[in-house]
Amino acid sequence: MAGRIRQSDIDEVKARTNIADIVGERVALKAAGVGSLKGLCPFHDERSPSFHVRPQVGYYHCFGCGESGDVYSFLRAMDHVSFTEAVERLAARVGYTLHYEDGGAAPETSGRSRLYAANAAAAEFYRARLSDPDAEAGRRFLGERGFDAGAAAHFGVGYAPKGWSALTDHLLAQKFTREEITQAGLVSQGQRGVYDRFRGRLVWPIRDVTGQVIGFGARKLYDDDPGPKYLNTPETPIYRKAQVLYGLDVAKREISRAHRVVVVEGYTDVMACHLAGVTTAVATCGTAFGTDHITVLRRVMGDDSASGEVVFTFDPDAAGQKAALRAFGEEKRFAAQTYVAVAPGGLDPCDLRLERGDGAVRALLDTKAPMFEFVIDQRLAGFDLATVEGRAGALRAAAPIVAEIRDPSLRPGYTRVLARRLGLDLPEVASAVERAARAAARTGSAEPAPAQRAAAAGDEQPVQVRVSIASLPRDRDTALERDALMSFLQYGHRVDPVMLSRALAVTFRSPALEVVRAAIAAGADVTRPGWAADVVGSVREPFRSLAAELLTADFPARDENHAVASANDLARRLVVRSLEREKTDLLGAIQRVPADSEEGRGFRIRLRDLDRERQRLIEAE
Repeated sequence: MAGRIRQSDIDEVKARTNIADIVGERVALKAAGVGSLKGLCPFHDERSPSFHVRPQVGYYHCFGCGESGDVYSFLRAMDHVSFTEAVERLAARVGYTLHYEDGGAAPETSGRSRLYAANAAAAEFYRARLSDPDAEAGRRFLGERGFDAGAAAHFGVGYAPKGWSALTDHLLAQKFTREEITQAGLVSQGQRGVYDRFRGRLVWPIRDVTGQVIGFGARKLYDDDPGPKYLNTPETPIYRKAQVLYGLDVAKREISRAHRVVVVEGYTDVMACHLAGVTTAVATCGTAFGTDHITVLRRVMGDDSASGEVVFTFDPDAAGQKAALRAFGEEKRFAAQTYVAVAPGGLDPCDLRLERGDGAVRALLDTKAPMFEFVIDQRLAGFDLATVEGRAGALRAAAPIVAEIRDPSLRPGYTRVLARRLGLDLPEVASAVERAARAAARTGSAEPAPAQRAAAAGDEQPVQVRVSIASLPRDRDTALERDALMSFLQYGHRVDPVMLSRALAVTFRSPALEVVRAAIAAGADVTRPGWAADVVGSVREPFRSLAAELLTADFPARDENHAVASANDLARRLVVRSLEREKTDLLGAIQRVPADSEEGRGFRIRLRDLDRERQRLIEAE
């Protein structure tokens, strides 16, 4: 077994990795000041972005929940891998060969990495089998739905042979163990042992947002197959169907750019949309669209304003209506506006493309209707609006829908829409909507905070106080010290070394900032990549979050050169302040000793030197 990875290799891999590329695969990032990016935090649900990434120093921090760290800690938290696995994954990404302290060869992979590798090997196996003579039924299925060999290759579509152990035998020959194959969800357990989970089926590889294969969806091809029409990978350590969206790996860039996502219902619908030019299409994988899917999409979209769009496509049948109402129940979690698009004749995007061409799929989005309007129509469909009783019941059913509209500027318009649909006077409908809003306010309650839940349960929890920039006093001295530390952590490698050393030797007046200053002064080798992140990690609690904020906060400057100039100026101002403080102390000391004493003469010489030094620093400004 190989030993620990050499520290020099760990540092080198981190230096070669742009943390913004890694985070950007999960979170839509946009510029947030000089050298800083921000997006919606992947560690907690939020409406506006408070998650900051500073690529130059390789660090991230959330000003909302306090999560922070480097690229390794981000991977460990998001993918639940060990530190060693995180280093090995990034090393493979940048093409760097790792060395181990005992001189042993690098292990191939370990833990979860083996599951990723097994799924990747299976995807390649299935893809290759699609060209076999036995896969004619699979190729015919694709062709009948308008997909040629190029489309199949683009999405990695493959074929699982009919045999019981074709994939298992292949993976065993590739040095995967039965335990790894089982844990990856590639086999099923029967009375006589394990056998290939997917047999005689067309197979779509399901990838996470980074493009790694984590599972499969398989479509039945033969009448003698007793299984369900679609069969997916079961839950595994790397596959959680409630958190996965098929096609997101190829759609994420356009979703982030356009702030629009189209949610369809199946793998072939995703393929049809992308081939038709609707490259923001994704689909769930054998489960209903839920809150975890919303969380993933909001991060990728950068969903922090009402300018974005989420378009759902549903079949007009009962199942489609049920799915629409279920999606509406979660609609308020989006900041973006939500819509529903139903194709003419109830065709899904795949059939629509097959019958009417790519243009019809693109035009489908032009016919979208606001989600609220669609749901209102669904609620009204069950009532006879020709009768007084039917209109009264429909009003009671639909008024809560309008009352739930979170944008107050939209609510009056939908109140008028409902009045027109029902043929009722606007004041009567407006009154019903207002009553529904009051009823919701009476019955609705916010989720209690963790501390409140613990108190209700009778558990005493220690109160964790998190020191932050916002909690600092608002005075000139604190502002100077805060801005100076912010500039040193972010641009210390470009500050004059002599002036930086003198500034860091100055004791700060703010106790919280003094803790951070002392940590920087004790361990700051600003010439070493990653030094600032290491310093933040060395700051004792509860001040570490403050240090992380100082490292990632927006530094007020026009560009990086101005930021460096400001950092040098802040260092100079700290030194000047310390000289002025010393001068004040000396003036007081002179009053307490005889003027002609040796001590008095020494004080006056020191005062003269302080004035000269102070003047020199001021003139150098």
